[in-house]
Amino acid sequence: MAVPLFDIKPQNHALATELQAAFARVLASGQFILGPEVQNFERQCAEYLGVKHALGVSSGTDAILLALMALGIGPGDEVICPSFTFFATAGCVTRTGAKPVFCDVQADTFNLDVADAARRITPRTKAIMPVHLYGQAADMTALNELARQHGIKVIEDACQAVGATQGGKHVGSLGDFGAFSFFPTKNLGAFGDAGLLTTNDDSLARQATLLRNHGAHPKYYHQFVGGNFRLDAVQAALLAVKLPLLDDFARKRTANAARYTEHFARLPGVGTRLLLPTAWPGNGHTWNQYTLRLPGAGRREALREWLAARQIGTEIYYPVPLHAQACFAAVGQTDADLPVSARLAGEVLSIPIFPELTLAQQDEVIAAVGDFLAAGK
Repeated sequence: MAVPLFDIKPQNHALATELQAAFARVLASGQFILGPEVQNFERQCAEYLGVKHALGVSSGTDAILLALMALGIGPGDEVICPSFTFFATAGCVTRTGAKPVFCDVQADTFNLDVADAARRITPRTKAIMPVHLYGQAADMTALNELARQHGIKVIEDACQAVGATQGGKHVGSLGDFGAFSFFPTKNLGAFGDAGLLTTNDDSLARQATLLRNHGAHPKYYHQFVGGNFRLDAVQAALLAVKLPLLDDFARKRTANAARYTEHFARLPGVGTRLLLPTAWPGNGHTWNQYTLRLPGAGRREALREWLAARQIGTEIYYPVPLHAQACFAAVGQTDADLPVSARLAGEVLSIPIFPELTLAQQDEVIAAVGDFLAAGK
């Protein structure tokens, strides 16, 4: 049985009537950029996330960039972020003219190591950007205390973690800014690129709103150079159909993760040849990914090939840590300086976890992984 890494069709097809009605409403309105549909979606997101302000934007990447711009971060500044994450986190820092300073992550949660971040703070540090990787919150209590001590800002890269919580509060409400992605395969998936920027600070919200639309206020009068970070009305309308179902999607992912963990825990070699992902107590993990670790040279690739031969989809998030990317060579950090990130990049493999994954499909994955370990791989 073929098992895709992700299949967006069942979820979207089940909502076809509501999605088509939302599209027809936007089509009839003639309002395609910002407008009432975006404002309605922003209100719904702010209420759901428990924040004062939610701004619909063009992508998760643009949400990060907009947060940096609104904070006035630029040439001569430094922003600390994890090396083990998606490119956009540090790419946006570089686009402002600032310098990304990479810190290591924790091997069990894949999230930013606060102690390692602390040792990298300098007088030039203006912000720390934790990434809530794979749908689990970083240690925001410790991070916020560290930021308070040094007078620096915290931007939550929550692009993989919409709906995730820590201590009962949603990510995106825990720092100065929160950035979300609604890329189609995310837990709340749009029908193209879309994103959200959140904050509880009125002044930062005003600045971000201004910069979202070329820094113009009123129209054609520019005090600042902003960007075109506006959310399309059709994406907002379609996302508003899905938003009330987000917690249900997360419950299904959590059930799939729990079932994987229950079955994998019985396999020989778990804890040594196969390491399972964990959820910290107090974290509401949304399982954007279920990511295995396979220590040992070549073993991750061997399992990926084994599963591919059985038509089971996988992906490596991420095969090259950011400090090792050619475009960041000038930062001057090495594997020796970031050993956990370097190690994880050679071990991680994500397997299917999407909400509509059937029991039969999941059993196929479980059996294939079990056979791999039984074969002594």
